[in-house]
Amino acid sequence: MTDTKRYEEADVKLSDRLSALAECVPEGARFADIGTDHALLPVHLARSGKVPFAVAGDVHKGPVEAARRQVAAAGLTGKVSVRHGDGLTVLEPGEVDAVCIAGMGGSLMVRLLEAAGARLDAVHTLILSPHVAEDQVRRWLIERSYVLDRERLVEEDGETYTILRAVRAGKEEADRRNAELYDSGLLAPCVPAIARPLLELMGPLLLRGADGAFGRKWEAEIAKREHILGQLRRSTAEEAARKASEWEETIRTLKEVLACWRAERRSSN
Repeated sequence: MTDTKRYEEADVKLSDRLSALAECVPEGARFADIGTDHALLPVHLARSGKVPFAVAGDVHKGPVEAARRQVAAAGLTGKVSVRHGDGLTVLEPGEVDAVCIAGMGGSLMVRLLEAAGARLDAVHTLILSPHVAEDQVRRWLIERSYVLDRERLVEEDGETYTILRAVRAGKEEADRRNAELYDSGLLAPCVPAIARPLLELMGPLLLRGADGAFGRKWEAEIAKREHILGQLRRSTAEEAARKASEWEETIRTLKEVLACWRAERRSSN
């Protein structure tokens, strides 16, 4: 069942994924949903009174028209502004203080954030749900003085969605908090040190948690990588042999970290 059908059948009931995104939005925020599709999230937030104003932006004309119909049907044209445009170009500088971007890969998400310029100056909260390349998103947040305060996995319809929330801090404070957050020894002594790229890939708050979805996600990811490794081993190309060696090391490290995460989880229960 689509998110739209759920909304139509149950008034403002959202899917689990959209509900998790809605929970991340601060009370009273001036909110923007980038890549809004049918504007279900901003309509829900405005209708419930959690936000006084929202922008629903999408680069595709079809979803924009559907969003306009959704907003009009909900009687929220004065509270939800539907706009057609690429990424955060639909916003004016200082217009919103919370932005959600979901439903795309991490590299595209970073491109949209990087292109935002002054439109991000007043944005205190970012709610991001990349399908892939989550490490690129976490790295961008570190570099731009945002600090993760929430990471969550949502399993729905056979997919696992990663939801990140980050808040802006002053550079000195952000550097201090991120150094603590990405502590390489967070699973010590089981894993004496986890390299920063791996922490960015797996998620520092997820690694500190006890959500079973985390284990299931990384079991599946390791299986995918082992399949690719098998293909590399069958190749006779010199470059394939080099890549196979790199993949073997990454898979070994992932398995070690996952085993230690499970051990920590059991000891804390």
